[in-house]
Amino acid sequence: MADLAPCPVCKCEYTYQNGELLACPECFHEWSPTETPEEELALTTNKVIDSNGNELQNGDSVVVIKDLPVKGAPKAVKAGTKVKNIRLVEGDHNIACKIDGFGAMGLKSEFVRKA
Repeated sequence: MADLAPCPVCKCEYTYQNGELLACPECFHEWSPTETPEEELALTTNKVIDSNGNELQNGDSVVVIKDLPVKGAPKAVKAGTKVKNIRLVEGDHNIACKIDGFGAMGLKSEFVRKA
């Protein structure tokens, strides 16, 4: 087995060759082995990935994939709730949005899928 470089994004060591690129099975990141990891990491640090591995953009619509309890609210955000016009932000909760019945809130991208 060839000695391949670990993923520059998630540091996974199980990378594989995909044509001329290297690919990561955990975060689905692909990169060229000829580029330096610092250049590649600078290009990919602002990507936000949903639960299915799709890249999210500002203004996208997403669907919540599991019930999410909300602090201070009597009920949870139910799975299947569609959220329109998301905004990507820095931090742990990397999606800022407004949900009908709850108002403005932050979501983690791992609990949504692109609609």
